[in-house]
Amino acid sequence: MAVTYTCRHCRTFIGEIRQGEASEFQLGFHFLTPEERRDIISYNPNGDITVKVVCDYCKEALEANPELSLLANPLQ
Repeated sequence: MAVTYTCRHCRTFIGEIRQGEASEFQLGFHFLTPEERRDIISYNPNGDITVKVVCDYCKEALEANPELSLLANPLQ
């Protein structure tokens, strides 16, 4: 199992944690509500996990232009 982090807006690969390096508890997934888990985490058929976060570039762009957050895909 691998946990892959990608940007939810531009889909840039951010990083990966290999099998056995950290549990879901260590990654803090237990702090998420069920709705947040469905929105942020996806489980792939091969057992890998994809976590959608916001990269630094997109974070800065959204902070500088908050109106972009109203669009479905603001930074593609």
